[in-house]
Amino acid sequence: MKDEELIQDEQTAQPAPETDEHALGEEQGVDAVAGPTESDDAPIGTLTLKQIVGGDYLLMLVRNHIWLIVLIVMIATIYVGFRYQCQQDMIKIDQLEKDLVDAKYKAMASSSNLTEMCRQSHVLQALRANQDSLLHISDQPPYKIEVK
Repeated sequence: MKDEELIQDEQTAQPAPETDEHALGEEQGVDAVAGPTESDDAPIGTLTLKQIVGGDYLLMLVRNHIWLIVLIVMIATIYVGFRYQCQQDMIKIDQLEKDLVDAKYKAMASSSNLTEMCRQSHVLQALRANQDSLLHISDQPPYKIEVK
């Protein structure tokens, strides 16, 4: 197999055209100044350390996926915004629940005070304290009036 390849390579090989030494030197000088190109470093599709460290790979990755990156940033921003709003709503709900409990306790205290003031014993004490009142305690028990 190797012999066949060597024979085929010899048959397809073409002799190089003759060039003068001066032109050859200039071409080598231009190549030395320009430096190696990407095509000289590696074939297309391979990843080299130079590309990774130099940032070429990252730039290529960002260019190829810019819309995906924009979409992810937008979704993350919306997620953070909704989470912040939810936390603010939860804080407000907790505060309103505390206010509701306080209002219930105040209503219960007011109801208790009103009930205490409306009791017969308390009313009797108030009537005795005010002698100039036209109201007085009845000596007769209450009776029903029947309407026919």
